[in-house]
Amino acid sequence: MPRKPSSICADWWDYTTLAPDLVEAVARLTVRDVEKLSRPGFQVVMYDTHEEFYLAEALEYVRAWQESTDDNPVGICGPIGPTEQLPLVARIVNALDLDVRRGHFWGMDEWCVEGREVPVTHPLSFEKADRELCFNRIRKALRMPDEHLHFPKADTTAYRRSWASGVRCAVMQGGQGDVKHWAFNDPRAARVGGRTSRRRPPIIGSWQPASWISTPSPSPRTPAPAAAATSPSFPPRPSRSDPSRRGRRRRSRSGTPGIMTTRSVSGSRRT
Repeated sequence: MPRKPSSICADWWDYTTLAPDLVEAVARLTVRDVEKLSRPGFQVVMYDTHEEFYLAEALEYVRAWQESTDDNPVGICGPIGPTEQLPLVARIVNALDLDVRRGHFWGMDEWCVEGREVPVTHPLSFEKADRELCFNRIRKALRMPDEHLHFPKADTTAYRRSWASGVRCAVMQGGQGDVKHWAFNDPRAARVGGRTSRRRPPIIGSWQPASWISTPSPSPRTPAPAAAATSPSFPPRPSRSDPSRRGRRRRSRSGTPGIMTTRSVSGSRRT
């Protein structure tokens, strides 16, 4: 049965494309039901506080970098959102004098405007956020060189090459974006006029080349986002109290709010 068209972008597979009976079934799941979804190759991990969740994310950075050697380099791929784990990464590395110079990092995506990635000086630059919140805070004697930091550009040649350079990605953190798009769940290629084609989504993507990321334009079925003074019409960032940017909230057996993540065999996926 084909999916419903997205209410956000016609080519996306997002929460608005789910069948109503599936949404209703998921809404009936209890915490115990979700815990039982763990199976070989897919682990559900529960966190009772946001702080514990962010620390777990930060430790995935550190553990990946600790595995890295000159002969077997290892890295981690991470998005911007949430960002609370990034300063924790730097604090852990500095406090424990961890030499992470052999580690690698891939930025997951980036804003593009008029066919070019936004400069690192742009207030919404994801690279800017990664550097200012994490890498610039790590002591220089411990920090990996710039050649080990891989950020996507509009010309994705170098970025794609970095994935085929022999560096193993131990963990790929992803999840749900500001407008509820799903990481790692882009639409498949469609045959148009005898050739393979993809229509470009109008807003930041999840796992896709930066050259596909165009200036956001509103869906015909949704109101236009407010324009920022220093940028095109980007959607407003959620506030720190918005649970949509922090993970899926749940109640633990003790009654306190918590966070759920799912973990696959090859790494982690944030939901």
